[in-house]
Amino acid sequence: MSVKNLVKKIPGASGLYHKLKKRKPVTYIDDNESSHQQLQLMLLNQYRENFRNGHKPYARIEEAGFRCYSQFEEDGIILYILAAIGMPTRTVVEMCCGSGHECMAANLILNHRYRGFLLDGDQVSIDAATSFFASKKDCYMTPPVIRKAWITKDNVNDLLRQMGASGEIDLLSLDMDGNDYWIWDAITEINPRLCVFETHNLVPDDISVTIPYDPNFYCWSKKGDERDFRSVSLLAMKKLSESKGYRMIGAHRHGFNVFFLRNDLAQDLFPAVSIEDVHDNFWTHEQVKKWPKIKDMGWVEV
Repeated sequence: MSVKNLVKKIPGASGLYHKLKKRKPVTYIDDNESSHQQLQLMLLNQYRENFRNGHKPYARIEEAGFRCYSQFEEDGIILYILAAIGMPTRTVVEMCCGSGHECMAANLILNHRYRGFLLDGDQVSIDAATSFFASKKDCYMTPPVIRKAWITKDNVNDLLRQMGASGEIDLLSLDMDGNDYWIWDAITEINPRLCVFETHNLVPDDISVTIPYDPNFYCWSKKGDERDFRSVSLLAMKKLSESKGYRMIGAHRHGFNVFFLRNDLAQDLFPAVSIEDVHDNFWTHEQVKKWPKIKDMGWVEV
């Protein structure tokens, strides 16, 4: 006897049978994000064990690189350094976070339980970042603080204070394509342990320059070579960071996203490196060829 004929003999079963036939099958979605978290926690613990045993896994920080949410391999470098120096605050501040799905803070927020404070001056980016983090299970209870603001040296500390970011933090990411030097110089509200700054690697190693301060500066409204008149040379950012108590410990493999570590942390594991070492890569060697086209565009020596 077929199932269909069998259920006809049971009171009320026929209706249930037809409902079950129309029901869509349940689809179980593999939670890849949970798998990524598990893998990163395993890697983090492995790094910690290596450091506890006096073993330094990599000679250069760029060797630890991998990309999860960062544009390049900064996620891996950040995790490697934080494994060595600890995560006492689990707090990250990012200035110019973009759309959120590709930024320095996202991996720490989503995979390592960090409190995030994210700023950007573009409303489209802010909306995208808000939507991105709102879609993540790990942010349901503790979403990052995301704020639209045009950052200047006069308002940066007030913005940080209003958002709730004060005192010591684990990581500061600064990538403004403009007044980066002046903003870092002005910051006093937070005390980052680790910083990652985008610098302009088309400026030669021995030149310490930045754009003149202009609170309304926006390079992407310009065209052609004028777009390359922005940001700050690595030598200028190195000198400023050293004056604030930080040393340069390396960069990603393209040489423009550069890491600075506070001097009271892990001197033995992450000694200072030279600008020549950071800039010894294919991308920088190609970029610096553009310098003659923009060297007379009004740079300020610092």
